[in-house]
Amino acid sequence: MKTFLFQGDSITDANREDDDRVNFGLGTGYPLLVAADFLKNRKGDFCFFNRGVSGDRVTDIYARIKEDIINLKPDYMSILVGVNDVAHELTMQCGVDEAKYEKIYSMLIDEIRTALPDIKIIILEPFVLKGKATIEMWEQFRSEVKKRADAAKRVADKYDLSFVPLQNLFDDVSADGNTEYWSADGVHPTSAGHQIIKEELVKAIINQC
Repeated sequence: MKTFLFQGDSITDANREDDDRVNFGLGTGYPLLVAADFLKNRKGDFCFFNRGVSGDRVTDIYARIKEDIINLKPDYMSILVGVNDVAHELTMQCGVDEAKYEKIYSMLIDEIRTALPDIKIIILEPFVLKGKATIEMWEQFRSEVKKRADAAKRVADKYDLSFVPLQNLFDDVSADGNTEYWSADGVHPTSAGHQIIKEELVKAIINQC
């Protein structure tokens, strides 16, 4: 049986419980949907862990690398991080700029692969939509999240990792202006938004198997 680890911020956290008896500790978002798909259709192939933490920046994930990644020894792992690196700077001046984001992301991947040389890592593109959490500083949110997304893609290319684009998908489905159908506040997906991430991540996992 292979182990899959979901890592990231609140989008990944999705109100997960530390108690594994509640949705196996997977939360209510895309990690639960991905796990449900695999557990139903590929019974016995995978077990899943969610270690996303609400509010995390890439630096926070790096700080948790031993306890919440390396010690778990996953065979597969996905990472979705970047929005808080921007949001924390715009609202609290404690974000992570583009250069540092890319540097720490690279350090994260390098150290994970040194400790777990056979791990397969999938990087998910950070994304943002117009919503109550982003509208007041929309231009800054959009441009800065895109910089983190571009940096995440460069990290994926550098280490020859699978990269899952998400921004264009969310832009396309919300082109009619009804962004709230897909994201409750411009950052956190609704159930429909989590389904989009789930579908793209399932395809990436299958390609890695």
